[in-house]
Amino acid sequence: MISYAAIFLFALNASMPVPCEGLRELSFPDAKITVAELIPAGPFKTDGKMPQMGPAQPQMNLPAYCRVAAILTPSADSNIEMEAWLPIEGWNGKFQAVGNGGWAGMISYSAMASALQEGYATASTDTGHKGANSLFGIGHPEKVVDYAYRAVHEMTVKTKAIMKAFYGQDPRLSYWNGCSTGGRQGLMAAQRYPEDFDGIVAGAPANYHSHLHAADLATSVPHFKDTSAGVPASKLTLLNKAVIAACDGMDGVRDGLLTDPAKCKFDPSSLLCSSNSTENCLTASQLESVKRVYAPTKTKSGELIFPGKVPGSELGWSFIFGNQISPVGIGTFQLTYQDPNWDWRSFNKDRDTALADEKTGFINAVQPDLKAFKSRGGKLLLYHGWDDALISPGNTVNYYSSVLSAMGSEQGNWLRLFMMPGVGHCSGGTGPSQANFMSAMERWREAGEAPDHIEAYRVIGNTVDMTRPLCPYPEVARYKGIGSTNDAANFTCVAP
Repeated sequence: MISYAAIFLFALNASMPVPCEGLRELSFPDAKITVAELIPAGPFKTDGKMPQMGPAQPQMNLPAYCRVAAILTPSADSNIEMEAWLPIEGWNGKFQAVGNGGWAGMISYSAMASALQEGYATASTDTGHKGANSLFGIGHPEKVVDYAYRAVHEMTVKTKAIMKAFYGQDPRLSYWNGCSTGGRQGLMAAQRYPEDFDGIVAGAPANYHSHLHAADLATSVPHFKDTSAGVPASKLTLLNKAVIAACDGMDGVRDGLLTDPAKCKFDPSSLLCSSNSTENCLTASQLESVKRVYAPTKTKSGELIFPGKVPGSELGWSFIFGNQISPVGIGTFQLTYQDPNWDWRSFNKDRDTALADEKTGFINAVQPDLKAFKSRGGKLLLYHGWDDALISPGNTVNYYSSVLSAMGSEQGNWLRLFMMPGVGHCSGGTGPSQANFMSAMERWREAGEAPDHIEAYRVIGNTVDMTRPLCPYPEVARYKGIGSTNDAANFTCVAP
């Protein structure tokens, strides 16, 4: 019997496709393929070989594909797990890599499944560790480098080689699709490895990693030191209703959505309790907490650390006033001090932000000069929900603006930002939160059709009850004055 190694060497020398199982013989100096198997078409099943996608994920029917798992070791302390899924039939000739969230620590199977269903070959990585916290990096600086940028790049290089072996050709185009940490990963690729992707979709990017977490603590630590300053969910609802009542309609439509919330000048002091009541109002300490969340976090000298949350996002603030401080936020400072028991009570805004920048700043993806990515024909599509309570949308606006400042104001032929009214972190919220950004990217990169708007829709139950155009920032959607305000056709994108 001819071995798979012989089949692989013959196919490689003859530039012929290698059978799926034969990919086990593919050799890299810094990686080992551990699984190469055919998965038949049908529901995505967990058979002990792959972690579950999570209890909230619906059953997905997938086409037949070749599943390849590998361990990447670009450093002596690296142990990066990745998977690549390659369609057996109906491959669209393209590669879509997908991103992670938070501190990563797991492969993004559901995002891979979505890409596979669209005909893409796809890949994801755990970025070199297990677990959704930063403790992996204490005493392991190379693993932090893997998380910061190396794991995604190595996954991308190896996947392209695997695809070349399996299909006998390189992918025609390579795309990145990610939100939150996935958004940061996409921006990092554009900045550090501009040759990796032809188009990048980056949503709600956590790209100013150290400053995001510094602002998280600057906002929440005072509450955890004085629980009387906490704002319960009922009062967050009260606050949100007051904001919507004051500012909804500024865009010409009363629909519960703030199209341009930066223009909302609601004063939360109007909800201050009188001396004889604490119900349906904000106490003095709660009012200070609310003002702190809205306000940008700054150093003592007035330098911006991170923008504040915007009006309309109040329903998502529960995490700020929860029962425990965010483990995601304290993770940066556990790394900074190399101490798993770092005490958040000791947090000092100026000192710790500066030290986090010094020790972990290479995780940040804030370089505005993207000339190398642009010169390759790369397209960058940014999006962010205005009601995001985890990462201020102002951060994405600021990064977008920094690119224009560095490269010139006219960059719309390769860079566009789409803000999503009423939408939370990556998805959800009261506004239309579902949009096919990848489809817009494909038309832009492959047909030269720059997106002058992207239609978003809201689903209630199994029914689409609202559609709206998302406009290239700084444009906003304006009602034409005729027809249903739930129909995107009755809006147009205009300058604010």
